[in-house]
Amino acid sequence: MWVFEEDVQINNNNHQTAKLSNVINEQHENIKYLPGVKLPKNVQAVPSLEEAVRDATVLIFVLPHQFLPKLLPTIRAHVNPNRCHGISLIKGLDFDADTKLPVLISKSIENVMGNQFRCGVLMGANVADEVARQRTCESTLACDFGSDSVNERIRQIFDEEHFRVSRITDVAGAEACGALKNIIALGAGFVDGLNLGGNTKAALLRIGLLEMTKFCTMFFEGVEKGTFMESCGVADLITTCYGGRNRKCANEFAKRRGVEPAYLDPESCTKLWSAIESDMLNGQKLQGTLASQEVYHLLRARNLLDEFPLMTAIYEISFEGKPVNTIVDGIRTHTESTAIPLSKL
Repeated sequence: MWVFEEDVQINNNNHQTAKLSNVINEQHENIKYLPGVKLPKNVQAVPSLEEAVRDATVLIFVLPHQFLPKLLPTIRAHVNPNRCHGISLIKGLDFDADTKLPVLISKSIENVMGNQFRCGVLMGANVADEVARQRTCESTLACDFGSDSVNERIRQIFDEEHFRVSRITDVAGAEACGALKNIIALGAGFVDGLNLGGNTKAALLRIGLLEMTKFCTMFFEGVEKGTFMESCGVADLITTCYGGRNRKCANEFAKRRGVEPAYLDPESCTKLWSAIESDMLNGQKLQGTLASQEVYHLLRARNLLDEFPLMTAIYEISFEGKPVNTIVDGIRTHTESTAIPLSKL
């Protein structure tokens, strides 16, 4: 397991530090990002990316997607893409520099790794701490490696008694859901921070799922409706809107933001998010805020903001300083409409 090397504090009294990889290998615990959970002894932390990936037959990508581009060339140089498969757990989207259209991160990985390399995704209602503590959950493996036996072997890598994995072939739908649900979770945090109650939150989740479905079918080919009823769809949306870091930080944003001033300038909004991230995430990164910015700019460029009133409201509260209570406008003004085919964009 490749680990980004950093110094971590191992003694609160004398501020003694050690390398994170050494702590994981000696104590079998990631004391910074997953404290209190013992890791299997066969999991070895390796600070050298080259050593960790050399001659791998399966690569599992689990990191914030903004760090991926500078790592992929190194990975490509030390594996044989013709004999290796990839599975991404990354929640996010890339955007084409020319067309500005969204691009699946799994496709970005494939493009760098070479034409013979294929990358699927594992997405679902999988809050990390609960998975690590073996609380029963489900997940969705979306892949098609061209062989039923290979697909099943990959599924079996993840599937176990407390972590049940089903397989579908809709990589685009599963992966896009994993990115978009983090945006909706920001809205859920705003609702919680304002103490608007369960009914309002239920309405937000329903409308959020509708907008996620619309976005996926609008911008990606071959998305299947059944995907949204899998763990990677509605279940992941629910758990993220109740227990994820994006909801938690948005809840804090709403509390710190308060009622006054009525509007906050964009720079102050950005600083507030940075402060919350620093105070609450212990070095981890929010994905919902980045996804919200990227999706908003895409929709604005294509005159589609009116098609996505909830995502628009979430962005405007987050980065344009609108009052947090305008989140209800994103719910009230939602209207049903037919998705625009990708070919017409």
